[in-house]
Amino acid sequence: MVSAVVAIVVLAVLAAVHRYVWRRFVGDTTAPGSPLRRVGTVAAFVLPLLSVGALASGRIGAPFWLQQVLAWPGFLWLAALLYLTLALLVGEAVRPLLTRFLARRARNGASAAPAGIPAGTPAGAPAAAPVGTSAGTPAGTSAEPSAGTAVATAPAPSGGPSQAEEPVPGTGSGTGPGSDTPAGATATGPSRRLFVSRIVGGAAAVAGLSTVGGGAYGVLNGPSVKRITVPLAKLPRAAHGFRIAVVSDIHLGPTLGRSHTRRIVDAINSTSPDLVAVVGDLVDGTVADLGRAAEPLADLRARHGSFFVTGNHEYYSGAAQWIDHVRELGLHPLENARVEIAGFDLAGVNDVAGETEGQGPDFQRALGDRDRTRASVLLAHQPVVIHDAVEHGVDLQLSGHTHGGQLWPGNYLAELANPTVAGLERYGDTQLFVSRGAGAWGPPVRVGAESDITVVQLASRQA
Repeated sequence: MVSAVVAIVVLAVLAAVHRYVWRRFVGDTTAPGSPLRRVGTVAAFVLPLLSVGALASGRIGAPFWLQQVLAWPGFLWLAALLYLTLALLVGEAVRPLLTRFLARRARNGASAAPAGIPAGTPAGAPAAAPVGTSAGTPAGTSAEPSAGTAVATAPAPSGGPSQAEEPVPGTGSGTGPGSDTPAGATATGPSRRLFVSRIVGGAAAVAGLSTVGGGAYGVLNGPSVKRITVPLAKLPRAAHGFRIAVVSDIHLGPTLGRSHTRRIVDAINSTSPDLVAVVGDLVDGTVADLGRAAEPLADLRARHGSFFVTGNHEYYSGAAQWIDHVRELGLHPLENARVEIAGFDLAGVNDVAGETEGQGPDFQRALGDRDRTRASVLLAHQPVVIHDAVEHGVDLQLSGHTHGGQLWPGNYLAELANPTVAGLERYGDTQLFVSRGAGAWGPPVRVGAESDITVVQLASRQA
């Protein structure tokens, strides 16, 4: 019942947002029945349907090729909708300011015109004859009407713009059959309101779409490599400088495939790490659909090997099959398990999403019987388990899951659900490092949260 209510609310909000975007980009800037309005209206219905299809196709088991066809336009439109809406909301503040500026400029132009000559009259044109005077009246002849003659007063044109709809000269092509100019525009140009709508709408489109384009380029170009040094009090001098390449949230799926994996593997290998930690959310799909996309992981090179723990998305994609597959590729899954590395213990726990399958995190099994005089590093996909890590004496927890918010202002929402969204923070005697991730979920776009691989260098206080 609750999920149904939430779904209805979400759909209602999306419908309202699409209506707003249509009105500002299409309804306010095009004429009824014009080709541009028809195209904009069709897009306002088709694009959200593609987005729903992209979100639902994987969950209903649609063929993978269909998921790929729907994913690119559907997910990109979700990102575009976000930033087009934000840009339009900023434009709402600019709109009245621009309208007042144009009105002031029009008044100043009118007051600067010579007396008796309407504003906008070309230089050298004869002045209009006084009311009741014919063009051929001799000089000095009275132009006053004779008694009993009615004075005809020319009525104002019924279709002309009002004070608020004063035309902006030189900015349009007029109206008429087949014109894309809405009613209210004049032969000399569009009304002031139309002009402002087009300026604000055009600027919002450029800002929103360029933001999405830049964010997509960053994801498709591959993650950057960052480095951080983390001192551990119990780390022996012999392990000083040990380097762990941390990568999370690769999210192989309908939009990010084998070439994405290859870029990540090449970036990791270029750092020559001592150990590679893949901390969950490797995939968004089954081994049958994405097994080949994951194959470049077999080329990871590290002196002490590569290790893997599950994320919540593995449990949506067949976690048992993926654990077997990554093992075949040469990675070592840590399923609530621990191994001894030179100078410290490396432990890993299953993601909390595994609890639905009876495969959730088991900290007692992974850490309960270890020697607490040794330094320990824990791989756990979600930062929310940090309090369990503190309770079990973990020195450093490496996590992902948050994507750093992925799409600003999503970072503020991520802060509500996670103790740390990105970077290094301390909780008691335990330090928590959260990676922003190397891929993207849903829209292959990141804004304000650059994808990354982080090389964590452990430092001994005895060095």
